[in-house]
Parts: sequence; structure tokens; C-alpha cells
Amino acid sequence: MAFLNKNWYRILLFFSFSVPFYALAAVCDPAGGKICNPLGETTTTIPQFIKILLEGALKVGIPLIALAVIYCGFLFVSAMGNSEKLTKAKDALLYTLIGAAILLGSWAIAKLISNTVVGLGA
Repeated sequence: MAFLNKNWYRILLFFSFSVPFYALAAVCDPAGGKICNPLGETTTTIPQFIKILLEGALKVGIPLIALAVIYCGFLFVSAMGNSEKLTKAKDALLYTLIGAAILLGSWAIAKLISNTVVGLGA
């Protein structure tokens, strides 16, 4: 019991990362032992995988950025002239905008590279 009390977070971390691998590794053909692609049959190349990964990051990241900006606004309003709280609110807004720039910049760079590669192939 002492082992569980000391290492509960490690056990939780192990199961949170290992269980999805077992769940997603479904066997399509039990007789042949063929493993299904969890991303679908259309995702067979690395650029397609990166596209799906970036689209997923954008779908999750944009609402989080909106919530972070709202939270920063709340910090500014609750500061009420206190210089320490205003500094904290400014820092939070700066880090939120940097995160938004990284998120949208990664999408723009990936789009630019993919359009360039497609243009070279034509």
C-alpha cells in the first residue's frame, strides 16, 4: 500500500499513455494478423499524418487561446491599478500571444512547405 501511495502519479501516467496504444491497435483481420491504421485508410504518408496532427492541434489550440485571452482580460480588470497584478496580467497576455503566434505560425509554415512541394511536382 505504501508503494501505491508513493507512486500513484507514475502508475496513472503509465496507464494514461499505454492504454490508448492497446485500444488503437485493433486487429483488422484476426486470421492474417493485419493491424488497422487508427487514422483511417487515407492516411498512409508522413505529410498526411502531419496535416492531421496540425489540424487537430489547431482545433484544440484556438479555443484554448480564446479562453486564455478572456482570462487575461479578467486579470486586467481584477488588477484595479495594482502594479504587481498588472505586470502579471501583461506577462500572461504576452505569453498567450506568443503561444498563438507559434500555433498559427506552425500551420502557416506547414502550408507554405506543402504548397511549395506540390508546386515543384507539377
